[in-house]
Amino acid sequence: MQLNFIKFVIKCNTKKIKKYCKGKKKMLITKLFLLSLITIPYFAKSQTAYEIVKKAENAIKGETSVGTFVMNIKTPDYERSLTMKAWWVGTEKSLIVITSPPKEAGNKTLKIGNEIWSYLKNTETTIKIPPSMMLSSWNGSDYTNDDLARESKLVRDYNLKLMFEEKISGEMCWKIELTPKTNAPVVWGKLYYWVRKKDFLPTLVQYYNEKDKLQRTMKFSDFKMMGGRKIPCRMLLINNRKKGYQTELIYKDVKFNVKIKSKIFSFRELEK
Repeated sequence: MQLNFIKFVIKCNTKKIKKYCKGKKKMLITKLFLLSLITIPYFAKSQTAYEIVKKAENAIKGETSVGTFVMNIKTPDYERSLTMKAWWVGTEKSLIVITSPPKEAGNKTLKIGNEIWSYLKNTETTIKIPPSMMLSSWNGSDYTNDDLARESKLVRDYNLKLMFEEKISGEMCWKIELTPKTNAPVVWGKLYYWVRKKDFLPTLVQYYNEKDKLQRTMKFSDFKMMGGRKIPCRMLLINNRKKGYQTELIYKDVKFNVKIKSKIFSFRELEK
């Protein structure tokens, strides 16, 4: 309601204000008009950042999705690959099943809300991940259990500020600064998020801790059509704290906004 009123005031010039307003109302709206000249540029800027990030998130997530992907883990000491199938319902529920290599095939991870359970097929045991292990590596990758449990919705958990435009990998992008909202369930002190202007797809994210030190970098690439929409099919997560550590995620197939049976996210399915 306030936004519509301010838009009305901006559209009015001084003569229109005099025409529609009399006496004290004229003075009140004139003051509001002058105030809007100061506040609207900032408001519009924030609104633009919100819309940009919202479109970028929606483009790569969808309401639900089912996909197959490969995770390549690289460290100075070894390299390994995992093939997985995953089911997602927004950021609230997910089930990830490892399909190869044979030694790890059948291992599963179930997420419901902020809680995670891990099923190990060889021992047929289910373990709930305790708080003390939330920052531990997930399957030896640069992702942590906390990444899965607290997968955030950027437009919900962060304050957004549009900074400037610059080229990333040859494409003009918006650079947006994200700082956590009070009491938001996030672990980062600040993020910088680059979104391509031509298609509203993310291309780069930098994660900083509360001391403003770069912790990791996410690079998006291989933009192509998959599941009826254009998405970045390759995501490279670089660990800036540990030299030589990185995890590559490659989408092989994905379908968006598909119907997923609720039993997928049950303990029976987890231990099946």
